[in-house]
Amino acid sequence: MKQQFHYATITEAITQLHKQGYTLDFDLKKDKLTADGKDYPADDFEIADLYRYEGASDPADEATVYALVSKSGLKGLLVSGYGVSSDSASEETLKQLHYKYQESKA
Repeated sequence: MKQQFHYATITEAITQLHKQGYTLDFDLKKDKLTADGKDYPADDFEIADLYRYEGASDPADEATVYALVSKSGLKGLLVSGYGVSSDSASEETLKQLHYKYQESKA
């Protein structure tokens, strides 16, 4: 899927992606995604699209919005800040999602 839009702000991206059916709001914990009290294996998901935002003067303002889709059709968002590392397992899981995304673009 080719990125078709660029949203001016993170808030605009989230609002518009929610309208497109990305209604789950995911957190990444080790090798799983969590939303609404449920756990989902991260390897069941692929990145459908992503949007990167960089703060003009403050690196703490940098973030990525990931639009994720599961093999079974679940759609949701994961918002991740740069430089904020919760643990190495979560970082590795995010790298694997990126790898699958890059492979699908090749």
